[in-house]
Amino acid sequence: MVDIRFHAASGPMALSALLAAASFEFPKGNGRNGELMISGAHELAIAGRSDIALAAHQSYLDDLRGTEAGAVIVLPKLADAVPPGTVAVVAERPHDLFAEILHRLYPDNTRTVVVAGAAAHRIAPLIEDDVLIGANVVIGAGVEIGSGTVVGANTVIGAGVAIGRDCIIGSNCSIDCAYLGNNVVLHAGVRIGAEGFGWLDFGRTNRKIPQLGRVVIQDGAEIGANSTIDRGALGDTVIGEGTKIDNLVQIGHNCRIGRNCLIAAMSGLSGSTILEDGVLMGGGVGTSGHLTIGAGSMIHGRAAVTKYWPAGSKLAGAPAQDIRDFWRELAMLRRMNKGDRQ
Repeated sequence: MVDIRFHAASGPMALSALLAAASFEFPKGNGRNGELMISGAHELAIAGRSDIALAAHQSYLDDLRGTEAGAVIVLPKLADAVPPGTVAVVAERPHDLFAEILHRLYPDNTRTVVVAGAAAHRIAPLIEDDVLIGANVVIGAGVEIGSGTVVGANTVIGAGVAIGRDCIIGSNCSIDCAYLGNNVVLHAGVRIGAEGFGWLDFGRTNRKIPQLGRVVIQDGAEIGANSTIDRGALGDTVIGEGTKIDNLVQIGHNCRIGRNCLIAAMSGLSGSTILEDGVLMGGGVGTSGHLTIGAGSMIHGRAAVTKYWPAGSKLAGAPAQDIRDFWRELAMLRRMNKGDRQ
């Protein structure tokens, strides 16, 4: 969700004015729908009457049918699924239009997390007793830090961030747009809440999609040195309770990692990857994003996961496949190679 602790909206704006600012002509015959006041943007499932949302793919269909958003930017083939009472803004390129609207609802000066956000309100940090803060630590406006937490030297905590009790935050970390639970450990050099890698018009103009979500790290999670976890584009990037992430791991925007997962060093999860509870991931594993790996699965090192896999899967290879098929194919290649030498 777009959290006003981190991203202040410039609204409310009338829907017709908002679309005009994005160079999109509001459809005629919509009566007074253009007068609908839009205060912000949210995902379909949580949007309210003053919000605008996006439905740009068939996978959005169930959430679209149940949305309570005031307006939805929607593909033509999904327009009939827009519920009564929600204004359908039909666009051939909905992602492009939605990005333009986000730029206007959340201007650049409200998205500069280093200097803006809660700092504009000059809210003093709330730091409980028995917090140890190292040398040269920078703490933004409105930050909350629970008792027993230790913050290492040279760490920067952006405005509005909340950190629970008994956490250990290593030296030279940066934390923005994030909520951390209790007993969370961040080793040295961790980067939490940087912008996700979201672009339109690939390879031509590379237009940025505003990254307005958050990172939520649940109790007992541990993040290894120099790992990075990007904030969501509109929703949250979530690290589940008890999950342990090794050094030099990249977690892309909108990933959702379940409870008690283990992710070894130099792995990379592309945006919107979902790991269900108890997934074990070897070193150097990669995912192509927008896929789910079921609970209790094991992915061997250097695998490249490109599609959905059910619970309990055991995977190896690039592209990843069931490990029995992987070993069977490898054995066959070895037999063929020996045959060629005879």
